[in-house]
Amino acid sequence: MPFVTWLKRHLVVIAGLLTLSYLLLPNIIVTVFSFNKPKGRFNYEWQQFSTDAWKDPCGVADMCGSLSLSLQIAVWATIGASILGTMIAFALVRYRFRARGAVNSLIFLPMAMPEVVMAASLLTLFLNMGAQLGFMTILIAHIMFCLSFVVTAVKARVMSMDPRLEEAARDLYAGPAQTFLRVTLPIAAPGIAAGALLSFALSFDDFIITNFNAGSTVTFPMFVWGSAQRGTPVQINVIGTAMFLVAVLFVLVSMLITNRRSQKA
Repeated sequence: MPFVTWLKRHLVVIAGLLTLSYLLLPNIIVTVFSFNKPKGRFNYEWQQFSTDAWKDPCGVADMCGSLSLSLQIAVWATIGASILGTMIAFALVRYRFRARGAVNSLIFLPMAMPEVVMAASLLTLFLNMGAQLGFMTILIAHIMFCLSFVVTAVKARVMSMDPRLEEAARDLYAGPAQTFLRVTLPIAAPGIAAGALLSFALSFDDFIITNFNAGSTVTFPMFVWGSAQRGTPVQINVIGTAMFLVAVLFVLVSMLITNRRSQKA
């Protein structure tokens, strides 16, 4: 009976920990196999502990080049989608115009549409325009599908804003630019940051849309897919582990900053 009572009290916590463990299991496997030394081409079975791959993460030809390209595309796609998405979100929330409802509905299409359909459509568009497939076509495609996520995140934040704060700033003789920079933008910043982080992750990780519109350009996901046909170098696990650790560090720093601000408030 005492065990049953304890289990009922902590059931939610146990379920949460089990779910978290299930979600983190692939990351743990990737981390463990980044220290493996396989005998063959495929890094699928544990053979021997080794740190050789960590000492030379760019030891595989063209891997770090594709990684650098993916990071560049993700950064530029994040910047473009964040700027355009923020402006669209403010326009949809703050202004009334014809076809506003239609635009509101259409903005969700890239999120609901299968990626393969969007990829084929974009490829058709680029070919009809005579565009050369490569860095720019990938960037345009990534901005297009990241835009919806930014609009959704920023729109939710803008809708929750209290308009009286901006009115108070104007009552204190703040101009439109000053009100936006000192009042509106700081309040909307968490939504913009959330949309930007989501855009970066989606852009860096995308394979289907990129594969259709890349031409001869090879991004990191495309490199990983190509390597899987011939053999999976341990360095791929090293890069994946490093990126996971950076993401965890970023989350911990964000939580620390948020806690300090709440304590000061």
